[in-house]
Amino acid sequence: MSSSTGPTSGLPVRMPRPRQSGRHRRPEPVTAPTGAPPLVLAVPGAPGPAARRIAEEILSIARSELPGLDARIGYADAEGGSAEYPALDAVLGSAAAQHTARTSEAAASAAGPDGGDAPDWSRGPAAVVVPLLAGPDAAVLRRIRRSVVSSGSAFELTDALGPHPLLAEALHVRLSEAGLARADRARLFTVTTAADGIVLATVGGTEAAQAAGITGMLLSARLAVPVLAAGLDEEGAVARAADELRAAGSRNLALAPCLIGPEADEALPAMAAKEAGCAAAEPLGAYPAIGRLVLAKYSELLGIATPAPLGAPLR
Repeated sequence: MSSSTGPTSGLPVRMPRPRQSGRHRRPEPVTAPTGAPPLVLAVPGAPGPAARRIAEEILSIARSELPGLDARIGYADAEGGSAEYPALDAVLGSAAAQHTARTSEAAASAAGPDGGDAPDWSRGPAAVVVPLLAGPDAAVLRRIRRSVVSSGSAFELTDALGPHPLLAEALHVRLSEAGLARADRARLFTVTTAADGIVLATVGGTEAAQAAGITGMLLSARLAVPVLAAGLDEEGAVARAADELRAAGSRNLALAPCLIGPEADEALPAMAAKEAGCAAAEPLGAYPAIGRLVLAKYSELLGIATPAPLGAPLR
């Protein structure tokens, strides 16, 4: 019970717990700054339920890392678009209109007596566009950049997500899920079907294959097996990489798609693996590291601190 002046005498009084100090104190929760520009995930490939599911799961991961994040999906190759699959042009147009409105509101506030010290995001980009690509794909990036330029507003376009150590982590996990790699070398967990050579398959031409080669070196360090990158969109490239690995002594090969999913025909990895005579893991999909990488691209460009790790330890 309590009186008008406080708790009745003799009852425990709940006092606020003092903030823990020192190296073990809990970090302050991080949220998206008020008024920060939206993150627009530019999804390549033909729109469809599978692409939408992956994109939504990736943005869900990003939002969980940065609560309050305004994140949207725009399909780079949607012709006309729809409410279900909005075209990137339409999503950018909406963001541009909102940015114009924010700029007008900021100008009105600046003229008044209550101007604060909060960041003036009206001076920043209308949105940050992050391509849903594991590596550079000149043709896709050109289409996305065309949408950004034609929008008539100030947008920022980030690079593709890779190469990056977190992609090597995701590839390792997908291989282990397929029984093609040890889950953890440190524990000496043995998989009898573990591959002794990996073909890292990508799309996007020579530049994409070179970038995948860097991720492949990180994957090779994790698995202690040779890894060669090859383009799924280059005829015979995967088979040639497989032959090269076999000539070097590998006997049990596996194909690891360095793909998130929507950017390539879903049948391509299986067809290439059959041609090369090896098993294949699943594409990266909505592995949690992909969501963290998307958020990292956004937050790095804006200078926003987030709790998302920007690297992964090599085992």
